[in-house]
Amino acid sequence: MPPPPPPPPRPGAIPLAPLSVSDLLGGAFTTMGRYWKQLIGAAAAVYGVAALLLGGALAVAYPVVADPLHRAVGLAPGEEAADADVRSLVISSLCVWAFVMVVMFLAATLVQAVCAVLVQESVLGRPTTFRAVGRQALARLPSVIGAVLFTWLVAFAPMALCGLGAIAALIVHTGSSDSGAVWLAPLAFLCAFLLAPLATWLWVRYSLAPAVAVVEGAGASTALRRSTALVRGSWWRVFGVALLAFLTAGVTGTCAQWGLSMMGMAAGVLGSTGIGPDPSVLQIVAAMSGYVAMLILGQVVLQFFTTTFPQLVLSLVYVDQRIRRENLAPALARAAAPAPPALTR
Repeated sequence: MPPPPPPPPRPGAIPLAPLSVSDLLGGAFTTMGRYWKQLIGAAAAVYGVAALLLGGALAVAYPVVADPLHRAVGLAPGEEAADADVRSLVISSLCVWAFVMVVMFLAATLVQAVCAVLVQESVLGRPTTFRAVGRQALARLPSVIGAVLFTWLVAFAPMALCGLGAIAALIVHTGSSDSGAVWLAPLAFLCAFLLAPLATWLWVRYSLAPAVAVVEGAGASTALRRSTALVRGSWWRVFGVALLAFLTAGVTGTCAQWGLSMMGMAAGVLGSTGIGPDPSVLQIVAAMSGYVAMLILGQVVLQFFTTTFPQLVLSLVYVDQRIRRENLAPALARAAAPAPPALTR
């Protein structure tokens, strides 16, 4: 009986062979464990800058809407707000909302690029630094932005337009006596529901484009074409792995959030034991500070898992598809091999 074949080499987080689902999920967890400093540092830096930008936007917008907002809040019962105040509040809210969407999109896209860089190093088992990860991610950010933006526009923009149409129809129906507008809302929701399978198919088709843009240094259009070629014939497998990754991230983050919430509740109960029957505001704030801090920390942990883990898995799916289709394993093994010692005289 011939001996079994030797196991494939494993210089890093995954074996250099076609990967199973457990290999993909385990490789993502291994990458998070080995590069947790770089991953947490990058996510904290990205979303910290985003929070500062959003705070600055609110600080700029509030003086503009302060007077109309105070007049709208102080209206007497039955009194209607002036058209100029309503227009100012609506325009300012839309501008702030658009700025928030742009900032959060850029932050999420940069985190996707960071995840692809870390997977590239994790597969080869190479150490890296926070500065090196940030430099590589920023260098490929324009291509990743182009690929992700195109994917979201072609996949989810029609659904979003249908949803906005439904909301607009409901507003029109509420403000008028026209019975015909009532049929527009369910029609728009039906269109969004019918477009959901197409949006999902397009998203999976282009889901590997960020990893292509980072690892191969490709432009946005090339990355989209490469993602299409790698997913072709394996759509259901990529979809299933991506769905499992999002579910795993959601469950893991939610469990961590619940655990931290329980710790916060316990801290709040212990902190309230010394409060008398007529507590001051400072005592109430001090008693609730631990609970609020744990709630915020739990939300941060949930956001971290749901943002990073699926992208790590999708980057590993990209590596797996190249191993299966392009026999990438030998090239990875050569890249991971240590350099030969220099000759000395």
